[in-house]
Order: sequence, then structure tokens, then C-alpha cells
Amino acid sequence: MSVISIENIGKMYRIGADKSGGPLRMLSPSRRRACRAASEFWALRNVSFTADQGDVIGIIGRNGAGKSTLLKILSQITPPTEGRIVSKGRIASLLEVGTGFHPELTGRENIYINGAILGMTRRQISRRFDEICAFAEVDKFLDTPVKRYSSGMYVRLAFAVAAHLEPEILIVDEVLSVGDASFQTKCLGKMGDVAREGRTVLFVSHNMSAVSRLCNKGVVLSGGRVDFMGSAHEAVRHYTPGLHAAASACVRLGEGSSGDSAACFTGASLVGQDGRPKNVFFIGDEMSVRIDLAFREPVDNLRLSFGIRNSDGTGIYHCVLEDSGFQPTQLYGNVTFTARFPSLMLYPGTYFIDDLWLASDRATLDTIPGEVLSFSVAEGGPVIKRMLATHKAVVHEAPEWSIDDTRIIAEPGSSQEEDVCLS
Repeated sequence: MSVISIENIGKMYRIGADKSGGPLRMLSPSRRRACRAASEFWALRNVSFTADQGDVIGIIGRNGAGKSTLLKILSQITPPTEGRIVSKGRIASLLEVGTGFHPELTGRENIYINGAILGMTRRQISRRFDEICAFAEVDKFLDTPVKRYSSGMYVRLAFAVAAHLEPEILIVDEVLSVGDASFQTKCLGKMGDVAREGRTVLFVSHNMSAVSRLCNKGVVLSGGRVDFMGSAHEAVRHYTPGLHAAASACVRLGEGSSGDSAACFTGASLVGQDGRPKNVFFIGDEMSVRIDLAFREPVDNLRLSFGIRNSDGTGIYHCVLEDSGFQPTQLYGNVTFTARFPSLMLYPGTYFIDDLWLASDRATLDTIPGEVLSFSVAEGGPVIKRMLATHKAVVHEAPEWSIDDTRIIAEPGSSQEEDVCLS
């Protein structure tokens, strides 16, 4: 069942417009129309989509794409210039630090005022009051005017009020980034609980991992228009910067350090599972490094290697042909080697392919020192279901977990407790 229907929404602002119209009176009608048109800026244009009950929709896009403007229209903070929105149920919004709070009133008073704005009775608010205070962790400051709160305290209380006062629709902007990491994790968990209760969440974030994990649908805005709609994973893939920048995933190489040797590197590229050039991946994606070589004369006993390091310069992998057990026979002419990573398990960040080395037996034929290609591992994707802790690791590895099955299962009706031993 649709709870929000957004139909051809547009929002236009006039940039530097003179409301009195004084200077424009001096111009001809045609010039006046041209000036008015030049001052128009459409923050949103022809935006349409629907949200069903229980949907968690991630709205993503670059800064200035129109995300916050859309949420303000949905929250009835500003009216649309064109189009209409049909919604069913109460809407609670958290768009900016302090939105909906009166700075001179205490935290306690603001909780009750916000609940009343949502149409709740005092008894209903009181029933959730202790949960709100426990979640916000501001018990000691409930009777302090919120103008004296830090930005983090403001956000904690504002989110707790918005999420706990039982709105049918919860709208959350990137304001959660003000909070610390533990509070952000708690907020994301609460939004998941809200969705499981059958309520609808619209969530704007630049955290692609959070969008992939929390949302079931995604909307990508670009230049005030809908650029893509689909599942959250598809939306993240569509939006991720550089995903379609194929040219940067390929490089042509010269003759390295040994232009007169029997063989040399001529090019390198990164490709995805579909064989197309690509330089942005998610954890679990397939990635292949393709290395082009030119053999001027027959070469056997070939040795080939390259490295992968992160942006700190730390070596992550040293990939050596002979370690794979693959030994090609005598080679001549143009040849492309492919080193395939079936499931890339690197933490989000920037990585570099470097130090290409080519030899026959122990004689070096060519070498390309330093950076050759770069790629990024983006937040999100279908494999990871949680927010990854930053600076904890470089490689993501999920070992096989087990439990010593030394347990006694109580018989039905028995008072004997289950005994479990963990290893």
C-alpha cells in the first residue's frame, strides 16, 4: 500500500531577484523576461516516485542534487512550485540540528511539544518518554534549555523524539553524521526497527554502506531530477563516483626500462565480471587485472608479478605468476595475461596496482616501477550487511564459525536447562 506518492514535484528559486521589481522597470519587456528567466533556478524538476508501507528508501546524490530540498517539501517546510505530494499518516522529520525544537525550552518541554505537533496525546507521549530519554542519553539535561546543548546532544534528542513517537513516516537527512560512530550505529538500528514495524523511512545519506544495509529501495538524484530508481544495491552501484569512468581503468604503457629487450609491457587495465573496464568495486565483486605484453622474439620460462598497495603505501598483495602453478609455454607476439580475483575482499578505500615485473628465468626483460593503475573499493554492496569499522583492517575475511556441540537439550516439560559450551 502506497503511503507517499510524489507526482512531478518541482521547486524553483529566483537567484538575486529584486522583489520590488524596480530595476527591471527600466528594461524592455523582452529584456525583462530574459532577466527573469536567467534568475530562475530549479532545485527539483519532474521528480516522481512512490513509497509503500514498510519501505526504507535511500535518497542519494551529490551535494546540490536536490535531496534536502525534496525532504523539506515532504516535511511541508517549504511548498513545491509544481506537482503534488499525497501522504497517509503522521510524518516525523529530522533534517537539521534543532529542527522543530524551541531553543528557550527544556529538553523535556520540547519532547512534549514535538509529540503534540505529531498529533499525539500527553498520555501517549508519557508512555514513550523513558524510552526517548534512554535512547538520547541526555537524562541529566532534560530540564536544561536546549540552546545550551551541544550539536551532538541536540541530534540525539531530536532523533529519539522523531523515531519513538510512532510516526507512520520517518524522514531523516544526513544530520546523523553529527553524532559519534556508536550513536550513528544505534540510529541505523532504530530505523531498521521502525521499518520492521511496518512504517516507512526516507533516508538521505552519503554513507553507501548504510544505504545498502538499511534500505530496500534507492533513488539517485542528479541536477534536481531522478537519475535512477531501483533496489538500494543497484542505486548505490549507479551512483558510486567513477563507476562508469572506463578510461581511467586502462593505461597504455611504453617500453618500460628495456626498450630493446625480448619483451615489454604495452598496457594494463582493470575489468569487472562483465569484462568491461571498471575501477570502482564493492567487497565481494570480481576484479581482473589484465596485462598486455609484446614479445619481439620467442620467450619461455616466463616470470611475471605485480603488487597491490593501499593509499598509505602498505603492500597488500604481491601477485606472482609462478605461485598459481600456471606456466605458459613459449610466447611470441602480443599476449594478454589476466589475473582474476573471484571475490575481492578489501576494505573500502583506494588501492594501487604497481611494480610490474617481467623476466625469463632470472633475467629481467621489463619493469614498470611505481603506480600503474588505481581502483577504489566503495562502501556498501550486497555482501556486507553491517557498517564496517574504519581503520580496523585492510582485508575482510569471514572465517568459518562453529560451536562445540556439547549441549543437553531439555525434554519437553523438564526443568533441566540447556547447557551450551562455547569454544
